Amino acid sequence: MKNYFLTLLAVFTLTYTKAASIDTILTHSESMNKNIKAVIISPASYSKHKHFPVLYLLHGYSNNYKSWADNCPELQTLADQYNILIVCPDGNFSSWYFDSPIDKSIRYETYVADELINWIDSHYKTIADRSGRAISGLSMGGHGAFYLALKHQDKFIAAGSMSGGLDFRPFPANWDIAKRLGSYSDQPELWERNTVINIIHLLSPITAPALIIDCGSGDFFYKGNVAVHEKLLYMNIPHEFVSRPGKHDWVYWRNAIKYQMLFFSTKLNTAN
Repeated sequence: MKNYFLTLLAVFTLTYTKAASIDTILTHSESMNKNIKAVIISPASYSKHKHFPVLYLLHGYSNNYKSWADNCPELQTLADQYNILIVCPDGNFSSWYFDSPIDKSIRYETYVADELINWIDSHYKTIADRSGRAISGLSMGGHGAFYLALKHQDKFIAAGSMSGGLDFRPFPANWDIAKRLGSYSDQPELWERNTVINIIHLLSPITAPALIIDCGSGDFFYKGNVAVHEKLLYMNIPHEFVSRPGKHDWVYWRNAIKYQMLFFSTKLNTAN
């Protein structure tokens, strides 16, 4: 009898201590002719008998595909809580998620918005349409998430930015942006055309993805985030704008992702 109850206890423990799994995958980019890694966080409920929504979560400048998983262990709990598959791709040290007009070896817009999505949908049980995809990121990744969502509105139902570089024009000498677009003094039109604040006109109040912006009041990108918020208000584009005391650091982002996951859970299709 004692062994029977020990067996039941073991089964009970295994049943209720399941957690999201973290895997590293290797994908291929035809446009850049190279293999690129990504971290996949699968909820404990992941099953090949059900289709899951996906959050593409982008890292910041100087980081890589492991940054979110290494610095934010809460992602496993959040994946389980909302039954969302989380994909953290490598965006190069400083790609800014552009297809660079001056460096043909940098095509991370094509990679994330086309090649990676196609790979994930063909290898995982996903809701393989706009209704099942969201995208977010921090800093450079916040810019990337909005940039990709605005330019590929057919791919994402929702987009978020945490401390995003949504208007990088005030920083012409920073973060290798000039390596992707040329110097601001030489190529001002490329900077104007590729900063998020200047492509908001691509949105319409009816078809725009659901948007959430989160930036700390002590962040060096704060003014740019407020400017994007005000431009969205002027254009009558529905969105959420969140700010609280905080800086450009993991303390802020580990808190922000909790709100963003809740937001995405209300927008993503989870019915399949």
